[in-house]
Amino acid sequence: MMTDSQNQNTITIMADGNSYQTEPGESILNALERHGFHIPTLCYEEGLPIIGACRLCVVEISGARKLHPACSTPVADGMNIFTESEQVVEARREILKLLLANHDLRCLTCERNADCRLQDYCYRYKVEDTPYVGDTKNYPIDRSNPFFFRDYGKCIMCGKCVSICAEINGAYVYDFMDRGFDSKVTSAFDDELQNTTCTFCGMCVNVCPVGALVERSVEWRSRPWEVDKVLTTCPYCGVGCQMYLKVQDGEIVGVSRKKDSFTKGHLCGKGQFGWDFVHSKDRLTKPMIRKDGQLTEVSWDVAMEYISENLSRLYNESGSDAIAGLSSAKVTNEENYLFQKLLRTAFKTNHIDHCARLCHSSTVWGLATSFGSGAMTNSINELLETDCIVVIGSNTTEAHPVTGYRIKQANKMGKNLIVIDPRKIELTNYADEWLKLRPATNVALLNGIARVIYKEGLWDQEFVEARSEGFQDWIESIEGYTPERVQEITGVPKDKLIRTARLIGNSNKVTFVYAMGVTQYTQGTQNVLSIANLAILTGNVGRRGTGVNPLRGQNNVQGACDMGALPNYFPSYQPIEDPVARDKFKKVWGTVPEPKPGLTVTEIIEKAGTGDIRGLYIMGENPAVSDPDADEVERSLEETELLIVQDIFMTETAKLADVVLPATSFAETEGTFTNTERRVQRVRKAVEPPGQAKTDREILTLLANRLELNWNYNNDEEVMDEINKLAPFYGGITFARLENEGLQWPCYHTSHPGTEFLHKDQFSRGKGKFHPVKYIPPSEEPSKKYPLILNTGRWLYHFHTGTMSLRSQRLKWLRDEELAMVNPQVANELDIEDGDIVKIASRRGKVKSKVQVTDHVPQDMVFMTFHFPETLTNRLTTKAKDPICKIPELKSSAVRIEKE
Repeated sequence: MMTDSQNQNTITIMADGNSYQTEPGESILNALERHGFHIPTLCYEEGLPIIGACRLCVVEISGARKLHPACSTPVADGMNIFTESEQVVEARREILKLLLANHDLRCLTCERNADCRLQDYCYRYKVEDTPYVGDTKNYPIDRSNPFFFRDYGKCIMCGKCVSICAEINGAYVYDFMDRGFDSKVTSAFDDELQNTTCTFCGMCVNVCPVGALVERSVEWRSRPWEVDKVLTTCPYCGVGCQMYLKVQDGEIVGVSRKKDSFTKGHLCGKGQFGWDFVHSKDRLTKPMIRKDGQLTEVSWDVAMEYISENLSRLYNESGSDAIAGLSSAKVTNEENYLFQKLLRTAFKTNHIDHCARLCHSSTVWGLATSFGSGAMTNSINELLETDCIVVIGSNTTEAHPVTGYRIKQANKMGKNLIVIDPRKIELTNYADEWLKLRPATNVALLNGIARVIYKEGLWDQEFVEARSEGFQDWIESIEGYTPERVQEITGVPKDKLIRTARLIGNSNKVTFVYAMGVTQYTQGTQNVLSIANLAILTGNVGRRGTGVNPLRGQNNVQGACDMGALPNYFPSYQPIEDPVARDKFKKVWGTVPEPKPGLTVTEIIEKAGTGDIRGLYIMGENPAVSDPDADEVERSLEETELLIVQDIFMTETAKLADVVLPATSFAETEGTFTNTERRVQRVRKAVEPPGQAKTDREILTLLANRLELNWNYNNDEEVMDEINKLAPFYGGITFARLENEGLQWPCYHTSHPGTEFLHKDQFSRGKGKFHPVKYIPPSEEPSKKYPLILNTGRWLYHFHTGTMSLRSQRLKWLRDEELAMVNPQVANELDIEDGDIVKIASRRGKVKSKVQVTDHVPQDMVFMTFHFPETLTNRLTTKAKDPICKIPELKSSAVRIEKE
């Protein structure tokens, strides 16, 4: 029996003689598809504006004088619908005949044969020919890029590529050109895509219903029935997009979207096209040991014996402090768990860390101290539910493109956008306010915004009084950050500061989004605390569409932290000094190390160079490129007595190793990744590994049993079963529950639904805590000898140290070298032109780079990525660290430019 509530929220319709319940205002198409109907459509795409152009979805409604498009007609109570009446079928057949009149009918050799909606519907409605005589459009096929080709002769003018490019990506590449028969969908001036704003995300290819847009990798090769699809998680950034790997004859031949995933099937260029590194000829295939200065191939048995004997020897000679390990943000949760377990049980060491130390260790400490949990508080799609988005220190559209799509979508929906960044980035084009602050002045700026909000009574007094502590001391600490003083420190005009504060204070829901432009400073922790202070002050924690949302850089950096690949935590952030936690792990593991926290990444590298760390095991990390002061890092690694590197390629770090072990890529393993919003998702094996490469789980298990630990994991699911018992946040996250979609931790038991947003009724620590923070200048400031500030970051088409993306031939086609960005005024003063080679020097080293002259960087800045080992940017960066979490100040180093 239906309740009163259900009666108010549902209506009854009839469809093809049966009764159905649906919601008022829902379209006929959506309502009936939820009930198992398949109404044909060529122009409709969920999430895009409805244009009703193809008219193929028409249905008959009792009492109506004409057919109605199901996509744009809302249901009404008592409506009687016929989806396949004689009139409807005849109309659809007529529409298909009209489409065929001008369509290229070489279906047998079309790349979309058997995967074409037009073909499907012609078969469904028995349309074998057309009585209409029309000219076939004869346009040259655009094959000018390696990603996909455009065949306008097959275009049916549905407009889906136009819509998704504008509404989701925001690139606005496509539009309709010309009129009548000559009309076609193309780019501005009919130009090649590489000369437009196209980001090669491939979303247009994924929505094209015919063969007008086709991925190049499947051209003349793979037909739908010849391809297996394996659902997995993207191996690049922390967004964690779901996708299908298309596999034929044991090889990946393409990627397709998963429409019903949390990212709605949207991908970026790296996810859609950057997978070919899996089959690179550069893959490691056999274990190697250094003999007489050369890495020489050996058997797995010899490699394992060598490692176990030498690590055991070093441990017996010098104790647990002589052994250290760097885990990986690239491998699965299960493999990270086993890595830290191996180090902590076999060698009793807590010298375990990974690259989160270099990107978000300040987040973990800062948010855990303020809120009780160091993770992203809310979910990516909640960006569409907020009123105001504050993006600070995040070039989101390049580093986390799909999250960038959501920010642009929200802005188009009328949500306010504030961008705080010294550089001109894509999001500044959308921003209601762009605060172009000086690098490393975030604390002063955020304190100044908070002071205005407090002084003007725009803060959430009820929330602060009920759910926070430390308020009075904090308020007193920000008193000196007047708009005038903040302008002097940051360079942000006081009027703009005040407008921004009012925009935040007057918004019901505010979401704070940040990344390494906040964390990678000696004041990184203070920056995070400042954001947390502002969120508590305005009551923007614990509700949908609010929150503090750090964007994690790599596919499993969140998971590596969760699994205890940290020097001071067991899995699930249980302190190693906690007696209860120690006892729990000891019962399962048999032993645990001493409660003293271990060394961090940079400290481990430093100690390896002095001989204090004698054995260093690195799994899936490339510190020779990613760590600051790279020349010193290389020296330290060369000096390490026993360096073991486990990876998929001969990285710059692996070249220095005594032992190199060939591991598998994401496409050759099973397990889980945890994305930036705490969503745990499956990774599935799609292809076999090359040569003798093994999964990281297999390698770690081999070594553990050489060390007589007697591990007997048969698969990754058994590892997750152990994680469920020991890590409370993952208590209810099982492979069976992850079969169809992910779960967000905390998820304490198998009936727990997961947690979309944190701190709903109270903070994890009880009450949120305000922390007084004081602005302190960066460790290095411009001088006469080094007059510019080096700022580092990412570029859309490459990733991290380039290990994977630089082995994707298509991504390399877009760019395969560093371009140091300098302001036109600096270029003019130094007589530098676009494309010139220059030498960039700091107090630590020099590199050569090609120059890009652009006003996207301020006059006192040089911007470089760290993707290209040939231009080792981290030769220039300082090792100065945040004193609390030990994160290096990678975003601010003093440099000079010398013309070659």
